[in-house]
Amino acid sequence: MAGEPILIVDDNPVNLKLTRVLLAQEGYDVKTAGDAEIALELLQTFKPKLILMDIQLPGMDGLELTRRLKAVPETRSIKVIALTAFAMKGDEEKARAAGCDGYIAKPIDTKSLPQVVAEMLKPAKEA
Repeated sequence: MAGEPILIVDDNPVNLKLTRVLLAQEGYDVKTAGDAEIALELLQTFKPKLILMDIQLPGMDGLELTRRLKAVPETRSIKVIALTAFAMKGDEEKARAAGCDGYIAKPIDTKSLPQVVAEMLKPAKEA
């Protein structure tokens, strides 16, 4: 859904720019943060529907930030997709255990990312 707010948290400026440009071209309202602390500051005023979360961040890593966000009512409902360049066996399970709703290994597939994001932003079907 175009126009939806998205936060990208990644310490790699090239990845950050590529992902931001890709999603902005799709019409999303995209903000970026280079680490967890900047992300937490942004979240005081910016209310994303989705966060693309790099797992390997300096300082507080992406899994710890996700745990913190999922632990409080104000940010619990934000969808989080884990991103990692060092995909190893068990990483997806760790990401999901931390509260991530999805998982993408880097390098990001520029063709499929917009579809993955759109799918994640679809409203949950009524039971």
